[in-house]
Amino acid sequence: MGMDATDLAHGLFRVLETGDPALAAEVVHDDFHNREAAVSPTACSLPGPAGVLASGAWMRSAFSDLSFPVLGIARNDEQVWVRLRMQGRHTGAFVRFRDGALDQAIPPTGRDIDFEQIHVLDLRDGKVVGHEAVRDDITMLGQLGVFPPAPPVALRMLAWRVTGKATRAAADVTAKAAEAAGLPQSSPRQSR
Repeated sequence: MGMDATDLAHGLFRVLETGDPALAAEVVHDDFHNREAAVSPTACSLPGPAGVLASGAWMRSAFSDLSFPVLGIARNDEQVWVRLRMQGRHTGAFVRFRDGALDQAIPPTGRDIDFEQIHVLDLRDGKVVGHEAVRDDITMLGQLGVFPPAPPVALRMLAWRVTGKATRAAADVTAKAAEAAGLPQSSPRQSR
C-alpha cells in the first residue's frame, strides 16, 4: 500500500524530526536530491534516504524538540508544495558550511525558533525524489540574536572561532550526520 502525496510530505518531515530509517526508506526515493544541502555537512548531499537522515541529524544536533507543523499543502501528480513552520529550541551549535568547510557556528543560545518555510518536493515512483525550499532564514537568525547581531551572541561566535570550538562543533556535527547516513566513522573532518 503506497502513500499519497500528502502522506509522503508529512513522512519526509517526520524523518527529519525523528531520524527514523524505516520511514526514510518508505518515503525517500533512492535517487533523492536535496538542492538545499549546500550549507550542511557533506553527508547531507548523499542521494536517497541517507542524505535525508544526515540532514535530520544535523538539524536535531542544533535544535531540540525539532518539529515541522504543516500549515498547508498543494499538490499535483509530480510535486507537492508544503508550507510549514520550523520550530525548536537552540540547544546545540548550529553549524553552517560552504563548499564542505565550516562557514559559521552559532553557539547554543537556548532561544526558541519558530519561522515559516515553503518546500517543493518532486515525486517519482511513489516517493520523494527531490527537495528545494524557500526559508525565512533572516527571521530564524533574528530569533537566535545573530541578525542583526546582538553583541553577546557576536562575541560568543567570535570566541568560538578563535578558541577552536567552532571547528570542533563542525567536526562533531559532521560525524553525527555521517553516522546517521551510515557512512564509516573515518570521514574527514570539515574545518576552515
